[in-house]
Amino acid sequence: MRSGHRLGRRFGWLWGAYGTSALGTWLAFGAFPLIAIRVLHAGPAEVAALSCVGSAVGAAVAVPLGPWVEFRRKRPVLIAMDLVRFAALLTIPTAFALGVLTFLQLLLVSVVVAAADITFRAASGAYLKTLLPAEDLLVANTRFESITWTTTIIGPPLGGAAIGLLGPVATVVADAVSYLLSALGIRAMGGHEPRPERRQAARMRAGDLLDGWRYILADATLRPLFFNTVLFNGLVMAAQPLLAVLMLGQLGFAPWQYGLAFATPSIGGLLASQLARPLVTRFGQHQVLVVAGALRAIWPLGLAFLGPGTGGLLLVIGVELGLIFCCGVFNPVYTTYRLERTATDRGTRTLTAWAVTTKATTALLTAVWGVLGSLLGPRTAIGLAGVLLLATPLLLPRRAAAHPSEPEPAPSRT
Repeated sequence: MRSGHRLGRRFGWLWGAYGTSALGTWLAFGAFPLIAIRVLHAGPAEVAALSCVGSAVGAAVAVPLGPWVEFRRKRPVLIAMDLVRFAALLTIPTAFALGVLTFLQLLLVSVVVAAADITFRAASGAYLKTLLPAEDLLVANTRFESITWTTTIIGPPLGGAAIGLLGPVATVVADAVSYLLSALGIRAMGGHEPRPERRQAARMRAGDLLDGWRYILADATLRPLFFNTVLFNGLVMAAQPLLAVLMLGQLGFAPWQYGLAFATPSIGGLLASQLARPLVTRFGQHQVLVVAGALRAIWPLGLAFLGPGTGGLLLVIGVELGLIFCCGVFNPVYTTYRLERTATDRGTRTLTAWAVTTKATTALLTAVWGVLGSLLGPRTAIGLAGVLLLATPLLLPRRAAAHPSEPEPAPSRT
């Protein structure tokens, strides 16, 4: 990121809103599994179900929202999704205070938050492409990546301390408030956003729900990247509930140690995000995408060798440092590459399809790994995920894109 590069006041508000909600999310890092384990006394299968059911049903709910949002102003959608997440999360501390919190409520809240999160991310990606010129997209995405890792460094230790003092429900309150502040920040952006023009007057049909997937699978460069990122993210996230059970349950790590194990390595992500743009300038976008995407797959296998005490904590920190550093380079390059290759009038549908597939795949793999964790033990299941991740670089794009995609007309209806 070159010093002093200004992206404008409206981007500043959007960036600030994103940072606020990201901080709230990381303050509440692991709050749902902790509530399930410590308040509701859930086991490995239930903790895994909390992640997979919420993601799967939330993804299903989000499917029709992509085409619906495509031809609407994106800023009101962003505000609405923030307010939905605020209201949903606030029901948890309310129920806890009244003594009526249940596992079912945690599942329902996770569904609502997952659907709103998918819709928000898809709308924000499409909105960013209309807010900034193409040459500024990588700069913008490196700034988003930087704030992601900054809040990751700050959030989990503070959240772990808050959990130790006040309990996990307190961090859910902080997360809810962060979405309210994000909505206010996006509202303060101001400016006029023209309504996207629908190319056809026909009402949305069932087939329109698949437009995003059709677009991805028809593009020779988006297609392999799609499969790579979906599988990589799914396998990494599938192991997280089992890692929580292993660290917080079997190995007896304290919540603050669990938070520290993921916060400290995030310094690597912050530093790596600053390298993304210089590396692209020197080696080219495709080369950085492939090398960073391959290197990030070698680290998670190390978590299978996790043990108790200081040595185990240092092992987690080391593995996460390597993984996060590679992801810190890969993520802004991949996000920019995807935006450049996606036509403006397909942005929300394509990003929704991408996010829905990622959520659904993660949910499926989390469910499978929950069963594997129950049958084989958390450590063996985590090791299996690490072995499979070693094959994901085979799905990275083998050729550089010739040029970014141009807008295309909507598919004709017969």
